[in-house]
Amino acid sequence: MANKRFRFFLLLSLIWMGVIFWKSSQPYAQQDLKPWMSTLISEETLLGLLPHARFTYDGDAVTYLKPYGFVEFFIRKGAHITEYFILCFFLWQTYASTKLSRFAVYVLAAVTAVLYAASDEWHQTFVPNRTGHPIDVGMDSVGVVLALLILGAWQRRQAKRRRAKKLSRLSWSRPHLVDSEKRP
Repeated sequence: MANKRFRFFLLLSLIWMGVIFWKSSQPYAQQDLKPWMSTLISEETLLGLLPHARFTYDGDAVTYLKPYGFVEFFIRKGAHITEYFILCFFLWQTYASTKLSRFAVYVLAAVTAVLYAASDEWHQTFVPNRTGHPIDVGMDSVGVVLALLILGAWQRRQAKRRRAKKLSRLSWSRPHLVDSEKRP
């Protein structure tokens, strides 16, 4: 069973890495969301809906005064977080189906995902009209950390449920052990 689970999640991990590689191989013009957004909402309307915020990200200005670019920035960064959340989840499942310690599973899932993120940013430097940004590895890492935090919370909850179930069975089968303090 564990071997099938390992192969299944390894396959999902590799497929997902392929999807990330394929998306990163596309020139920016193929991924530009601004023309699509302009068919949904006018620039003036969008400008009125956005908070008056501006900041610099890796040397580029991100400002509400360019509303389509502003929204696209958050969509793209959200995509970074999401795709590496998913990758880390698959990797964690892959490593968890082995005999590795819990600590090793978390470390290997994180390291593998972050190294893949770094290689992906490097890969983008070879794609026309794309640039690899080291800071984007940080965004990808946010997805990795979120996945590991959620998986850790889920594991703790599962362990707590197993303990409660075990105690419940113990109290039914050996009530004298559970109620020993109440007896004279």
